[in-house]
Amino acid sequence: MHNLVITYTDHVATLTMKNGENRHNPLFAKEMLSALDTIKSNEDCKALVITSNDEKCFSLGIDTDWLMPAMKAARTEEIKQFMYDMDDVFKTLLLYPLPVIAAINGHAFGNGAILACACDFRFMRADKGFFCFPEVDLSIPFLPGMIEFVKKAMPYYRFNEMKLSGRRVSGKELEDDHVVEKAYDSQASLIEGAVNYAKTFDKKRSIFAEHKKRLHKHIIHTINIENKPMIEALTLMV
Repeated sequence: MHNLVITYTDHVATLTMKNGENRHNPLFAKEMLSALDTIKSNEDCKALVITSNDEKCFSLGIDTDWLMPAMKAARTEEIKQFMYDMDDVFKTLLLYPLPVIAAINGHAFGNGAILACACDFRFMRADKGFFCFPEVDLSIPFLPGMIEFVKKAMPYYRFNEMKLSGRRVSGKELEDDHVVEKAYDSQASLIEGAVNYAKTFDKKRSIFAEHKKRLHKHIIHTINIENKPMIEALTLMV
């Protein structure tokens, strides 16, 4: 895989994004789905940590260097397939039969922040990196399914403020809001804390999967039903 690497610490898998800003494009989506399937196939695995090896970024969201030329060239089927593939990534995380922990080591913007919200738990750096939904400044509306699973990750008042203002929020603020479990002062302590937390899980996959299926039933329904017409119409910007 060009963008991702899988490692194991005891029964915990770490999926590390390794492409700098870790922008989301068709290759990223397909590799993420493949990596999640590979980890799930390891029956010894009890939990998953998702992070980045970049010094500044967790993920800066959509790869505009791919998207803008694709839109200009009217490569509509390629764009729509990417959006469906990213929906599959989010649904896979929401229904994953293992706890999924985001170790947010740097900036998480746009689709990168949304990716972290699809995880079950989040840890973040306190000393660097911001969490931000800049879509309001880019004239990009959230898809309905995105709104639903971001709301499960953060208090509505904080989501409302961030979504409508585009303000960059620190790890400490998100810790105070219980959006992240804990904010750490270094990369090493972040990864150690996230992996140690992951090691506390030893649940049966069947019950974990059923819990998440019932918890997120309405979110999956919204992604499947309400996202589709907007993707088909390519209403990506207003």
